[in-house]
Amino acid sequence: MQEFKPGQRWICDVDLQLGLGTVQAVEHRIVTILFKATGESRAYAKHSAPLTRVIFKPGDTVNSQDGVAMIVTGVAERNGLAVYTGTREDGSNMELAEDQLAPQVQLNRPSERLFTGQFDQDKWFRIRYQSLLIRNQLAQAPLYGLVGTRTSLIPHQLYIAHEVGRRFAPRVLLADEVGLGKTIEAGLILHQQLLTERAKRVLIVVPETLVHQWLVEMLRRFNLQFSIFDEERCVSLEESGEDEDEDGEDNRNRKNQNGENPFHSEQLVLCSLHFLRQYPKRFKQALEGRWDLLVVDEAHHLHWSPQAASPQYAMIEQLAMRTRGVLLLTATPEQLGKASHYARLRLLDPHRFSSFSEFVAEEQSYEPIAHAVEALLEGQALNADICQLIAETLESDQAQSLLTQLQDSSADQPQIEQARNQLAELLLDRHGTGRILFRNTRAVVKGFPGRKLVASPLPLPAEYLPCLVTFETTPLSKPQLLLCPELIYQVRSEDGQPYWTEIDPRVNWLIATLKRVKPEKVLVIAANAQTARDLAQALKEKTGQFIPVFHESMSLVERDRAAAFFADKETGGQVLICSEIGSEGRNFQFAHHLVLFDLPLNPDLLEQRIGRLDRIGQTDTIQIHVPYLENSALAVMFHWYDEGLNAFEKTCPAGQTVFVKVEEQLIAALHQRQTETEALSELIGVTQTALQELNEALDRGRDKLLEYNSFRPHIANRLTGQAQAQDDDALLPQYMDTVFDCCGVHIEEHRTGSFLIEPSEHMSMPFPGLDDEGSVITYSRNVALSNEDVHFLTWEHPMVTHAMERILSHENGNAVVAMMKHKRVQPGTLLLETLFVLEASGHNVQQSNRYLPPAVIRILLDEQGSGDYPFLDHDSVNQHLQPVATGIAKQVIQLKEDAIRELLAASEQQASVQAPQLIAAAEMRIRQTFAPEIERLKALQQVNPNVRDEEIQFFEQQLQQLTGALKSSNLRLDAVRVIVAT
Repeated sequence: MQEFKPGQRWICDVDLQLGLGTVQAVEHRIVTILFKATGESRAYAKHSAPLTRVIFKPGDTVNSQDGVAMIVTGVAERNGLAVYTGTREDGSNMELAEDQLAPQVQLNRPSERLFTGQFDQDKWFRIRYQSLLIRNQLAQAPLYGLVGTRTSLIPHQLYIAHEVGRRFAPRVLLADEVGLGKTIEAGLILHQQLLTERAKRVLIVVPETLVHQWLVEMLRRFNLQFSIFDEERCVSLEESGEDEDEDGEDNRNRKNQNGENPFHSEQLVLCSLHFLRQYPKRFKQALEGRWDLLVVDEAHHLHWSPQAASPQYAMIEQLAMRTRGVLLLTATPEQLGKASHYARLRLLDPHRFSSFSEFVAEEQSYEPIAHAVEALLEGQALNADICQLIAETLESDQAQSLLTQLQDSSADQPQIEQARNQLAELLLDRHGTGRILFRNTRAVVKGFPGRKLVASPLPLPAEYLPCLVTFETTPLSKPQLLLCPELIYQVRSEDGQPYWTEIDPRVNWLIATLKRVKPEKVLVIAANAQTARDLAQALKEKTGQFIPVFHESMSLVERDRAAAFFADKETGGQVLICSEIGSEGRNFQFAHHLVLFDLPLNPDLLEQRIGRLDRIGQTDTIQIHVPYLENSALAVMFHWYDEGLNAFEKTCPAGQTVFVKVEEQLIAALHQRQTETEALSELIGVTQTALQELNEALDRGRDKLLEYNSFRPHIANRLTGQAQAQDDDALLPQYMDTVFDCCGVHIEEHRTGSFLIEPSEHMSMPFPGLDDEGSVITYSRNVALSNEDVHFLTWEHPMVTHAMERILSHENGNAVVAMMKHKRVQPGTLLLETLFVLEASGHNVQQSNRYLPPAVIRILLDEQGSGDYPFLDHDSVNQHLQPVATGIAKQVIQLKEDAIRELLAASEQQASVQAPQLIAAAEMRIRQTFAPEIERLKALQQVNPNVRDEEIQFFEQQLQQLTGALKSSNLRLDAVRVIVAT
């Protein structure tokens, strides 16, 4: 085990950018290292720390913390610390203890390895150089973080994720209609924020029924490993922190002071709102979690009114106030109603949305702007009123110039089109909630399959009739029960009467339907868990088959198993029977048949049921089977849904609002059970009229404006095209083949479009993400989407990123000797190929890398210091190289050591000449990126209060910090290859 002493200087082998670290504290099993260059303090297990002690040798140049340079002439040890003696630049002598060394340090490790005979195979030098180039390109890729996930390239999802993911601490409401992929949008935003390190700590809060679904979605689609927190886990973490025997008294005290909050133990945490509500202590600890991003699913279940807020709403409100970034996933504004929708906006910005009446008035003012945007984007003629509205709304010379351009008869069509789009963009920027609310509808997002209603009227069992007649005159306190006649019958039935599954014709109808559509999969949904259980048991008894069920009384693990069994194409079941609550949030778009065993009272619940199948990824027309009992409330409800709302074959965003208007008459009709009455005909007529009026209202004003803001097709299509081009690029498979070869990983074709990779006997260390028994990988998005057990390798996949990190942070390939046979190079010529890396340093390295990614400078010089070899680029050199025996390589280095040292110095000099140009170009990129954005946000803030001061301040600080980081950029020798021509 390495011996550590406070004050000693060590470097982290796996992250050299941290610079020179200082031992801060040494405990029984833990050593704490402070890296002053980045301001980070890290704790390592002493027995396995990836650390190397730094001891400089005579001839090395070191710098003090005061910036004084010294050439080392001698090294002594004093109390476990190295003490250096040497001479300053002015020739005077000085002494410098190692704890006084500057944290920014240059370690010429490639040259040290070269001169001590530690050579690598040439293939490692090649993959190292390629990794440097690719890392540079990826750091600047605009879609980095958005295309490496196991998701389809859906334009509206890419647009929202690109718009939100690049923001600092985004606070937005994702309110797409059911089936458009809000979870995917949130996952894409999370993925990009984490990969670019805009966020590091994330808390996801969801309903208890969705915890495991979110866990699996984040892992399988986004390679994000969240930890589920519940009371058992928190207690376990607290107990482990108090284990004095395991950690020792000092470490226990440190944990009690700094790590007693279990939420601090993980960066990515997932928990249920019920858990936080049930355990107030845990909620308080979650409040102190110092999160960068809070994600809340099903936020429309948080109840609020101007008079009072529910406890759940108040809890999320407190979390949102303490967290910089917030993503709320919720129902559409139309489904919520204005007050409930306003309550969601309050969570994002309580200062901006402080008055409900002002919010309503502001909403009404957007209607004329929506007409103007529509006219611009759809190429309509602009009348005088619209032109005046645009000019008065924008009040800028730019807007006036664009309007003039539209009226210029000599302008060509592309110019006119561009002017229209620019004016529309400017108007959309002024839209009150456009920056924080995204709501897409199926009317805008095309490509959904059709819905086909298959209605099956069935006779009402005579045994049900006495039970239902009672309620013609006695209203039920829970009208939903009228739509579950089997429950009413079962409660009122007497001993000796048959069980409902023996008399209800829907049971035999279901068996016949399953047989008719076999082997196609069928999802059955019933309102009540008991109905689902009874139905599954009846089918099992009558068919002899195992029938999986899915309801709220099951554990989450049991539900996951049932869903997985249903999803299995080869050995899974044909049918899955779900209860209303049990199916909430679950997606089964691989199935094309939906059986509504009963009907919900609420139109939103009906849409949620259909939405289990009707969503992004559905490939076929959905058959919606409705077996309803004649002369029952189910028959009335069926006709109201079908004839009044057309809710089975079309989505109905306004359905809930219509339901509230006619609820009293509808419930009365359900009690009467008659479908051929004047009252029901009148109710359906009123419903149709109300629906038409609401749909017309939804087509006007702010909602249209919101659609334009939530999905700008010309931007979305460009992003999708770029993502598709990246998918089609063959560079990644070629790169990974080389990586596998270098690392000793065996690869062979598995199935069409996929490969099996396995550890081989030549593998010297574990490969990131590779199981001992092997793994199946694919580079095809289509293969990955249809095979969730296959690793989808992209430039963002952990296996790829970790492999690249390992190549660049380890020494492999940084010292190589090779022979070359080239007809244009004289035999005996010695060439030195060096790779220098220019990288920013300081507290914001990750952000700096977006504008000055660690840039590689390649220098090729011969023994006379000439680089006049235009025909010897890196690839050309590789094509003419031959391996050399280690013994011969050592002889070459010994014979030519002095010449090589001179060439190293000359190479560094040439690289130093190129560095300022790269830094200047990076600074220009930074200013061109940040300055216009800062000015745009400042101007926008004057007309749109949703632009927060924090956003502007963040960009101003970024500009200042990044330009500062560039000024302290370091030039580092990363690799050297000595080439001898033969």
